[in-house]
Amino acid sequence: WAAVHLETLGNLITFAAALLAVLSRDSISPGIVGLSVTYALSVTLVLNWLVRIASDLEANIVSVERINDYLQKEKEADWHVKGRGPLPSWPENGDVIFDNYEMRYRPGLELVLKGITCHFRPGEKVGIVGRTGAGKSSLTLALFRLVEAAGGDIEIDGVRIANMGLHDLRSQISIIPQDPVLFSGTLRFNLDPFEAHKDADVWRALELAHLSDYVKSQTLGIHHAVDEDGSNFSVGQRQLVCLARALLRQSRILVLDEATAAIDLETDDLIQATIREQFKDCTVLTIAHRLNTIMDCDRVLVLDQGRIAELDTPASLLSNSSAIFHSMAKDAGLLQ
Repeated sequence: WAAVHLETLGNLITFAAALLAVLSRDSISPGIVGLSVTYALSVTLVLNWLVRIASDLEANIVSVERINDYLQKEKEADWHVKGRGPLPSWPENGDVIFDNYEMRYRPGLELVLKGITCHFRPGEKVGIVGRTGAGKSSLTLALFRLVEAAGGDIEIDGVRIANMGLHDLRSQISIIPQDPVLFSGTLRFNLDPFEAHKDADVWRALELAHLSDYVKSQTLGIHHAVDEDGSNFSVGQRQLVCLARALLRQSRILVLDEATAAIDLETDDLIQATIREQFKDCTVLTIAHRLNTIMDCDRVLVLDQGRIAELDTPASLLSNSSAIFHSMAKDAGLLQ
């Protein structure tokens, strides 16, 4: 549409130049007439060029803005802290303690987690629920130190995570997120990017994640190509790849951040069954969208406006008609 307007404008300018040349034929030399008409004919090309340059400038300025945003971002903590690294076997138990923990996303903003104090025992399965904006995902960000604490501490197996390097912390905790992340490359690269495991271990993880049949059907097997963002895999398959990744790492702490919210019930059942069997000795924190997935947890933590409102067994909370969890279960159709 812009091209049509520019073409019309160019034709009008050319017409005006030709008309002016005809009306002034007695006072203007033929050379000037030819030059003016020639320049008028090139106006359309010049206008199109200017519009294209302006469009490219507008598109490229976004890159400058993004770079500026990165420059303005607060630098993360050190990847490694010399002399403060945990033992190679850490964490052995998966004991997690939040001690009066508080968190805000930026200085000056309100706290999103307020006075969180709780103890997740080794091997315990804890469901974390709450209304939208209650602080469920913020708890995950806190555990991985994606956002630093505004107050209080988190300890894992007696070690304050605030004192260790980010790599030492994050490499020892596994997560299956709601939006699974896959990178362009091979399936094996996505499962084991640092090649720390043998092919046999990778195949075992795929088998436990119920993906081995699909991978075997591909010509290249575990070297099957993965497109950007895993676009050649279904949402359920991408979640199972993340599950296989967690199985391969065998971390003592596993976080499920609404991992089954966007997948079908069949895949949900596969993931839940695998987690119950293969992570029975691990501490599992499940941020739940479907309440039925946490009914067999040891305890349920209910968050409300950034605070712990309830923390008890599912049966105890369901039997309490005044409990928030009881109300949520009733809304979900799990109670009459």
